[in-house]
Amino acid sequence: MDFEKAYDHLNWKFLDSVMAQMKFPDKWRSWIYGIVSSAKSSVLVNGSPTFEFKCSRGIRQGDPISPFLFILAMEAFSFLLNKDLAEGLFIGFSTPNNGPNISHLLYADDEMIIGEWSRENAKNLVRLLRCFNLLSGLKINLQKSSFYGVGVSDAAVK
Repeated sequence: MDFEKAYDHLNWKFLDSVMAQMKFPDKWRSWIYGIVSSAKSSVLVNGSPTFEFKCSRGIRQGDPISPFLFILAMEAFSFLLNKDLAEGLFIGFSTPNNGPNISHLLYADDEMIIGEWSRENAKNLVRLLRCFNLLSGLKINLQKSSFYGVGVSDAAVK
């Protein structure tokens, strides 16, 4: 899975809420908010920049702190998915020989979600992703995401 324009769409209030719930100090949170809210942009029109305008959401690509801020947002996604696992709303993959149950792997702005093949599992995952989108501003990029079924027919995957 890939989040659509992940750095551009991250909601600042969501990010601040995640940091508050993770017990980041108020001073630290105000510094982070100052960093993200000070962003200004302009557009090149025929090679000439237009006037600058303030950004209203998102984090800057190339800024050294941006990957860490995105990881905080993804920590919230991981928490929500783990909550669904604990409540039996999503069923991950059980590894053999009493190994760990694997449900998701996160890397930068890409995610791999691994679960039991069932219509109910897929519906609950879609609901979780929609809730996360409404909270965070992050939406799945369907053109860059893939869906695979292991041990099921190709017709079942489509």
